[in-house]
Amino acid sequence: MYDRTLLRAAAAAEGQHNYVDLAHHLKVAQSTAWRLWYGKNAPSIETASKVTKAYGLTLAQLLEPAEAAT
Repeated sequence: MYDRTLLRAAAAAEGQHNYVDLAHHLKVAQSTAWRLWYGKNAPSIETASKVTKAYGLTLAQLLEPAEAAT
């Protein structure tokens, strides 16, 4: 199951504090960024690739609950 915790923390560390900032940084639609930011959907493979390039987070990290990742 997708856990937005790590993505939001990585984005905040880069100065992105909302889904609009995330959309601009990842170059994805705001609707896609909104769903990621609020945990409504897991990222597609394409979006996960952008997340990996931008923040160094793998798809496995995004799908693993943050408590288990530590």
